[in-house]
Amino acid sequence: MNNNVYPWQRNLLRQLISARAQLPNALLLQGKDGIGKHRFASVLSQALLCDAPMASGEPCGQCTSCGWFMAGGHPDFRLLAPEAQDESTEPAGAAADQGKPADKKASKYIIVAQVRELADFVNLTTHRNGPRIILIHPAEAMNAQAANALLKTLEEPPAGTLFILVSHQPQRLLPTVRSRCRKVNAPSPDRKEAMLWLHEQGLADAGSFLAQSGYAPLAALQLSDADHQAKRSQVFAQLAAPRAMDPLALAEQGEKLGLAWMLQWLQQWVYDLASLGLTGQARYQAEPSPETVRLAKTVSLIELFKFQHELSAAQRTLQHPLNPRLVLEQLLLSYWQTANRQESAHV
Repeated sequence: MNNNVYPWQRNLLRQLISARAQLPNALLLQGKDGIGKHRFASVLSQALLCDAPMASGEPCGQCTSCGWFMAGGHPDFRLLAPEAQDESTEPAGAAADQGKPADKKASKYIIVAQVRELADFVNLTTHRNGPRIILIHPAEAMNAQAANALLKTLEEPPAGTLFILVSHQPQRLLPTVRSRCRKVNAPSPDRKEAMLWLHEQGLADAGSFLAQSGYAPLAALQLSDADHQAKRSQVFAQLAAPRAMDPLALAEQGEKLGLAWMLQWLQQWVYDLASLGLTGQARYQAEPSPETVRLAKTVSLIELFKFQHELSAAQRTLQHPLNPRLVLEQLLLSYWQTANRQESAHV
């Protein structure tokens, strides 16, 4: 386990550790995927439990408390996370689906039984007469029953207990849960800082991957996988040539790639087309192809925004049982009609 936060998080860690006596019963650490919120929350938890945190605010890594924490057995700390999630990493949007497939039997949600198991924990005396910390990651993974069970505890929090809720999408949390937390905006690095960190990780062409990630450096590191890049390029090449594109064949290909990835790529593609049309600049493509630039000049922005609404609606149903092939067929047919209708009008 790493005892250090990322460079762009150091100031916030110092601030929170210096104000440890004034911390509320619940913090909501919110921010986009891929900027290191999970590590920050873990290091903050360890530092608050540490016997002698360093001047930087980071835990010493040497005391008994740190030993327990790093071994994953601190008696005054609990982590609530979905069973299907690797607790050592922070998923970054669709990047969470990369790598080894998750156990289909494992839940993708934090369930009410996990929250109820905290009852004894929060009412027992702490082992070291210090704080008791519960880290929930990601908080929006709580199902409705779990969120309501947590709310009861937040309404009457036990003394000395700190809840740290980590959220990529705080709008998905119950408003009553959000209202009982002090909101902490997780810092993101600026482009220069993110590029420096990625170069230190040995990543070449960091600018391209950083753009694809929406300027989230941890996500950029995940996206640098060569196989992933090849698949993304294949999909974008077809989207850039709508006349030659076969929506049904691409839907079949997309189903194998994964619905989450396809939705993310489609959303980025549409955003870049609109941005190129309006400003001549793309956000997610460091160097748009000539075909992409040409298409951006001919496609109707109004029709493009309508298609963006379709993508947003599909994104909201991503966690529910559905037919991925059917969803992709409908979306890609809609895109094909939008792009080709406008191209034909300008020929």
